[in-house]
Amino acid sequence: MSINDESNSSTQTENQQVNHSEQTIKKPPKSWKQRLAWLGPGLTWMAAGAGGAGELLFPPRVGSLYGYTLLWAAVAAVFLKWFINHEIGRLAVCTGATILDAFKQVPGPRNWAVWLIVLPQLVVSVTAIAGLAASAATALILVLPGNTSLWMAVILLSTMVFLLWGKYSKLELVAKILAIALAITAVVTAVTVFPSFDTLVAGLAPQIPQNVNYQEVVPWLSFVLAGAAGMTWYSYWVVEKGYGVGKVSDRPGEMLHPEDLSSQEKKYLRGWITEMTIDITIGVLGGLFIVIAFLILGAELLRPEGIVPAEDRVAEVLGQLLGNVWGQIGFWFMIVAVFFGFLQTTLTNQDGWGRLLADGTNIILRSFGVGGRWSNEEFLRKVYIVVLLTIAPSVVYIVVGEPVAILQLAGIIEAIHIPLITWVTLYLNKTLLPRQLQPSKFMFWATVLAGLFYAGFATIYLLQVLGVVASSSGSA
Repeated sequence: MSINDESNSSTQTENQQVNHSEQTIKKPPKSWKQRLAWLGPGLTWMAAGAGGAGELLFPPRVGSLYGYTLLWAAVAAVFLKWFINHEIGRLAVCTGATILDAFKQVPGPRNWAVWLIVLPQLVVSVTAIAGLAASAATALILVLPGNTSLWMAVILLSTMVFLLWGKYSKLELVAKILAIALAITAVVTAVTVFPSFDTLVAGLAPQIPQNVNYQEVVPWLSFVLAGAAGMTWYSYWVVEKGYGVGKVSDRPGEMLHPEDLSSQEKKYLRGWITEMTIDITIGVLGGLFIVIAFLILGAELLRPEGIVPAEDRVAEVLGQLLGNVWGQIGFWFMIVAVFFGFLQTTLTNQDGWGRLLADGTNIILRSFGVGGRWSNEEFLRKVYIVVLLTIAPSVVYIVVGEPVAILQLAGIIEAIHIPLITWVTLYLNKTLLPRQLQPSKFMFWATVLAGLFYAGFATIYLLQVLGVVASSSGSA
């Protein structure tokens, strides 16, 4: 072969690589207009928690019980979850794999990491959806005849119908609108009762309130922005949106191996990691504003009155947050905000758990050679939405009847799960991704620290349950 032939061959090979890039990996957005157009998964992720337990329920409870003494923990939890979700997003962007498809790559017994995620989440999903939908129903019983169980069932049936026939784009749009509306309401209200600067600064100093009850604290820190399951959903929405590799194949479980990519493809992926970073940062900052706003409202308005949002009075008590500032107009405005906040969180959580559990079940069944309809992930998602995420939560609430207690149980399991997901994701990013796409040393160790933070609170809670650490529901 002549030198010219070799040159032509090299050029042809490079062109094939570039064409492959254009087919598999789209060019990342460069202008701010393009970047804004690609935002979405982070806001959807924020919406999954913005109107739920981590932002709307537990912050005013903690603010009412402990004032600002745990403000530092809220900021730390949100800040550290940015690192965790950034690494989950990195894995999805660079492989096109959802979190469980990636977890299949972990060495050891077959699919052990998948089993370790799926089995506990079967419990968490039912309990969390029951608590969220029941909390939304507590707003309806203030204005409509019927009890919480009835309206909870109506809410779940409505969200089920939307998810069975709706598309991700519609879910994303609804989630954005409701999350932004709730965030504006919370922040504007908190500003009207804003404490002194010195008070907030004092709350940023790490401290543990006297006689703190970790049954209140651990679920809150677990659900802030999103729990363990909610953090994995970000990978599903990143893939669905088309970031980076996007959907490599319609065949379930197929993922791209980044070490085989050309330098041009890796450059494209670095651009998509930048877009993902902007996306998740906006979602995290929005969630942080909501968390602090509701913590302020709880500390300033509920704590002086000795009131704590609880059980069937969740909406009524939260309504007092605005009612104490803006009168009856404020009260009913907050009731509407509470309803739509918990409603959109129920909706996005049903979608997220439907995807996660369908993915995990599909992986496990295929490992046993099960095919046909049960290897169809979309079919499994619909089954889970109907049976586990609509019917089962209704039954659980009828039996238990305490939405706050139900959410606390789910939050404890989530706290134990977060370190596992964090460290397995880090392991995969260090072993599956080429050096140019791996996390930096700072990102790596910051994410390790994030896992340790949640492992520490979960451990303290378990010690409290065992009686090693004193338990009390008293305030600071």
